[in-house]
Amino acid sequence: MSIFCYLETLRHLRLTQMTHQLKHRLYRPALRVASPPKTHPGVTMFTEPIAKPCCYDSQGRFTFLNISDSFRDWNMDEHGMLWAYNLNYMDWLGQEGISEEECLMWLDRFIDELPSNHVGLDPYPIALRAINWAKFLSRHPQGCNKKRIDSMYAQILLLEHKLEYHLLGNHLLEDAYALFIASVFFSDERLFSKAAHLLEEQLREQILPDGAHYEQSPMYHCIMLDRLLDCINFSANNQLFVLQETFTNTLKQKAALMLGHLQSIIYSDGSIPLLNDSAYDIAPTAGQLFDYARKLNILWNPIPLRECGYRKLNDKGMEVILDIGNITASYQPGHSHADTFNYELRIDGQPVIIDTGISTYNKDPRRQYERSTAAHNTVSVAGKDSSMVWGGFRVGRRAKVTIVKDCPTEILAHHDGFGRHIIHQRHFALCDHSIHIEDLIIGNVTNAISYLHFSPQTDVSIVSETDGIIKAGKVMIKAEGFNGISVKTDYVSTEYNKLQPCQVLELSFQQQLSYSIKVM
Repeated sequence: MSIFCYLETLRHLRLTQMTHQLKHRLYRPALRVASPPKTHPGVTMFTEPIAKPCCYDSQGRFTFLNISDSFRDWNMDEHGMLWAYNLNYMDWLGQEGISEEECLMWLDRFIDELPSNHVGLDPYPIALRAINWAKFLSRHPQGCNKKRIDSMYAQILLLEHKLEYHLLGNHLLEDAYALFIASVFFSDERLFSKAAHLLEEQLREQILPDGAHYEQSPMYHCIMLDRLLDCINFSANNQLFVLQETFTNTLKQKAALMLGHLQSIIYSDGSIPLLNDSAYDIAPTAGQLFDYARKLNILWNPIPLRECGYRKLNDKGMEVILDIGNITASYQPGHSHADTFNYELRIDGQPVIIDTGISTYNKDPRRQYERSTAAHNTVSVAGKDSSMVWGGFRVGRRAKVTIVKDCPTEILAHHDGFGRHIIHQRHFALCDHSIHIEDLIIGNVTNAISYLHFSPQTDVSIVSETDGIIKAGKVMIKAEGFNGISVKTDYVSTEYNKLQPCQVLELSFQQQLSYSIKVM
């Protein structure tokens, strides 16, 4: 990778990230034996949280990210670091059907083997595991012996010294959630004060005015919302500190914003669009989150999509979700893709044109492809990406979007992501049960390709190459201004480590292309 790419990436970082990157590499605090100032015996969760997916089968086999393996040690990273992280989250403590005795056995085993567990002492696994331990032990207070309580408190103190300021984004927000829940669990007023300040600061930073989490991933939005509801659950049911009730109401207001955004962006069947880093079976569903929020007496209303950069167009069973936003957060774009002006299309609730999705977080060619412009339903100019995605989670040069028209049935915007003196303009219009898309490339361009990725269930065939007529399941596509048409086989992923073959329509053109998609 060129020095230019590094400089383009680094210039968007915040100074605190750079200084904490050095601290993260040089300062390695150790886990020290510690006991909480007091353990509040009555701390509980009166509202049952969302159950975790079943990932443990009582035979010592764990299934994460659609990969199953028998337990050997806590540092099992042969399936990738994300799999090893999932093992150390200990989500199975919250799955249905697992016995209390088995959970307590795993807690004790984890504690006994912690000296040799380097993955489990990374701050992100500590944060998620602490939340899982707090939820489990609150429901099973008879399991709160000194060994487990002291270990959990020591891990929380270690997290407090390893807060992920070098990354920021959802990682730091997860850290704040964990500290906050732990402060209530341990009745630790000092920790509560620090956690509440950090949590309020990060929610103000990360939740946009339209309620979206600023990393623009519907999956991570659901994960962050679930954790926020857990914080409300703990705090509302265990009033221990001065001003805690007021702060709980602040959390409820943020949750209402996030619920309003979620209700606006989901499809009619309740599923999320798989935009940016999103996959199914990782986060709770929208239905589960809505039910949980109602049990916590949180009220909300749908919020129009604005600052998140997404828009939804609807017409007689046709649902279109499109991306006209800039990459955010600018200093933490790790879950962003080069997908400017990408869109998904559903007809009568069925996927027709879809995002390629994500299958892996490994830094490999597949990860690079899934973040590329060619993996999305938009235009690539001269084989380039609209934003410079690289290194698995990094972004260099970014497309800057200008919105010209923003109406319920019509969108017009342009961006400059392909370099100086080149502009890509895209026009969306929805009417008469059809969508019309027009692309204009301004500048000295010799070739461009518009990609359309179809769901695995959609058969695609070229009816007339000369006239630009293509049949794709329930729709007919009529293209104009193209130089060539081809249908190729590719792969899409709606879940981690699951690839399904699909067909991709490629329309090559030079400067102007238009096509209409009409339901038959």
